[in-house]
Amino acid sequence: MKRYRSYRLSLGWQILIGLVIGVVFGVIFYKNNTAITAMQNIGTMFINLIQMIVLPIVVSCLTVGIASMGDIKKLGRVGLKTIIYFELMTTIAIALGMIVANVLHPGTLIDIHSLHGSDISQYMATAKTAEHTGIWGTLMGIIPTNIFKSLANGDMMPVIFFSVFFGLGIAAIGEKGQILNAVAEVMFKVTNWVMHVAPIGVCALIGVALAEMGIGALIPLGYFVAIAYVTMTVFILVIMGIVAKIFGFSIFDLLLVIKDEIVLAFSTASSEAVLPKMIEKMDKFGTSQGIVSFVIPTGYTFNLDGSAIYQSIAALFLAQAYHINLSIGQQITLLVVLMITSKGMAGVPGASFVVLLATISTIGVPVTGLTFIAGIDRIVDMGRTAVNVVGNSLATVVIGKSEKEFDEEKSKKYIASFKKHGVPERAE
Repeated sequence: MKRYRSYRLSLGWQILIGLVIGVVFGVIFYKNNTAITAMQNIGTMFINLIQMIVLPIVVSCLTVGIASMGDIKKLGRVGLKTIIYFELMTTIAIALGMIVANVLHPGTLIDIHSLHGSDISQYMATAKTAEHTGIWGTLMGIIPTNIFKSLANGDMMPVIFFSVFFGLGIAAIGEKGQILNAVAEVMFKVTNWVMHVAPIGVCALIGVALAEMGIGALIPLGYFVAIAYVTMTVFILVIMGIVAKIFGFSIFDLLLVIKDEIVLAFSTASSEAVLPKMIEKMDKFGTSQGIVSFVIPTGYTFNLDGSAIYQSIAALFLAQAYHINLSIGQQITLLVVLMITSKGMAGVPGASFVVLLATISTIGVPVTGLTFIAGIDRIVDMGRTAVNVVGNSLATVVIGKSEKEFDEEKSKKYIASFKKHGVPERAE
């Protein structure tokens, strides 16, 4: 009897279908409170599932990865390289956004008084809290006084700090501390189960965003949104492409491998949704587990390239809309302020918007101006989240190659399996 191989859509295609259905639902159920509540709850449940597994994976993988390094001098070197790389890339992203905004002048085409404002009170409250902490408060907050409290609150940097020391402790006692290897494997299995419901979560999250906002909200600010997306695309293909070329690989190979994660990050506007799979994939891509486990979680706080692009374009867009002419010196000051605030407030809810709240006052833009772009923030957030994910995956390869901890043969086989089958060969 002849056996037929059943055809099954890849996760990426399933998510895309969920995205399209979500758009349809958003249009059909515009301002329908019952449907909005249902989609909001379903989307929230999916994000909660992701958040449930993120910290256990970060703790187990980072601890195992640091233990495999086993050398605090090496860890210090990797950490310094990583932070310098992150700072360089985010600075380039901010500068690119400012150049584009200066050339294309998106704000001059807008009558700011004809736009409808949105409620930004939740961001205002977050910004006030962040202002009280400042950069020193952020640095102090990296060291946890109670690791279980940090885990409960989902505070990534204190968890990373503790996991680094825990991993070094495991390296010091040898094989007796290797039980977390099994924990990491279990969490990756759970991640695969959770990813099965990703298309449903994506459908709900996109549906509720459009049902609340409506397609019409995009029209007045369509030029601004288009410029933001084109700039982000240029940053990936040109800037990241050049960096990849310098380190001896193709950005397109990397994009091929993480395409499903890019679609998922874009659809959910949540970097956390792809963190578990990114750690797994970049390990298979060829970078050593220790580098991957350290760079990716750290990048979620310090390497937000997409957010940096959006913040710089949005700041100049609002200045132009209010007819505020900024000198070169003022724009350089804006760049420096964005470099600092984007690191000091990363990780808080609505971080990109909070950074703008803390920044625009330095260039004379009224805070009320942000109410006019708050409505389309979710749409831009999808793009900047996808760029952040690509930036963090690129960082793992760059740091791995710089440390000579990148397996070229393993990488070539993994990429070839994607080119041949569209998905990697199933591990036995």
